[in-house]
Amino acid sequence: MVVGALLLAVFFAVLFIFQVRKGEIAVVTTFGKATRFEGPGAHFKLPWPFQDVYKFDQRIHSLESKFEQVQTADGYNLLVMTYIGWNIEDPRSFYITIGSSISKAEETLESLLRNAYSGVIGRHNLSDLITSDPTKSKFTQIEEEILAKLRSDLQSSTNNYGIAVKFLGIKKLGLPESVTEAVFERMRSERQVLVSKIQSEGERQASEIRSSADTESAKILAEADAQALRIRSLGELEAAKTYAEFKQEPELANFLLSLDALESFLKEKTVLFLDTQTAPLNLMKNPLSSTNTLGLTNFIFKNNLRTP
Repeated sequence: MVVGALLLAVFFAVLFIFQVRKGEIAVVTTFGKATRFEGPGAHFKLPWPFQDVYKFDQRIHSLESKFEQVQTADGYNLLVMTYIGWNIEDPRSFYITIGSSISKAEETLESLLRNAYSGVIGRHNLSDLITSDPTKSKFTQIEEEILAKLRSDLQSSTNNYGIAVKFLGIKKLGLPESVTEAVFERMRSERQVLVSKIQSEGERQASEIRSSADTESAKILAEADAQALRIRSLGELEAAKTYAEFKQEPELANFLLSLDALESFLKEKTVLFLDTQTAPLNLMKNPLSSTNTLGLTNFIFKNNLRTP
């Protein structure tokens, strides 16, 4: 009797009780019509064919579209693959419009997604998606437009699918071979414009640097000329004092200057063939004069020279 009672309880539980796990929602249908919705836990139902239970996973599902070709507003063919994250938000609408099949829901979503990104990309030029200038890219804006279009189609007045799209993105972009060369040529042109802009900016900065350097150089040269003029003036002033001393004994001064000149080019071991009439060598022609004798004797001893 105990075993029989247990078997009867199990049979009753299978027929009249169903379990809904966390993250799921159950649709209870009576004679094929949705009558109530149950969340996680144990619930009562009538056995088939009176009532039936369909369970839906309310967690986020991922879906990727096929890598398909679309056309941009400027006539280029573009290969696009997108992805979405979706879940069942309204079980009643989902069951009424789609039924209990998740695969059928994904087929419906894929068709609506294809229509959404084809329509949105068809309103944009290729440069909005593929460009060498990040400031001109509308990639994120296009993703947002596709997401808004898909949500609008899922919640239209004619069909409410009970599906919520949580996120959407473009996973991959591709170019047919016929378009690739044209795209690369346009990218090269854009890069060349950027290069020209950078070169112009560099030339402008170089011109400013050269102008600044020329100004600074002229300033430094002017200061150097002024300093040289001051030094020259001081030198001439000192020379004037020496000349004043030389005026007292002109002959001796001339003799001393000649000795200094002779000493300056005879410092090294040098053999010279010069005319004795040329100063200061004329001192050696008649060294017996009183003035020349004293000075020449000192010069000979100083420089260790021999005279004939």
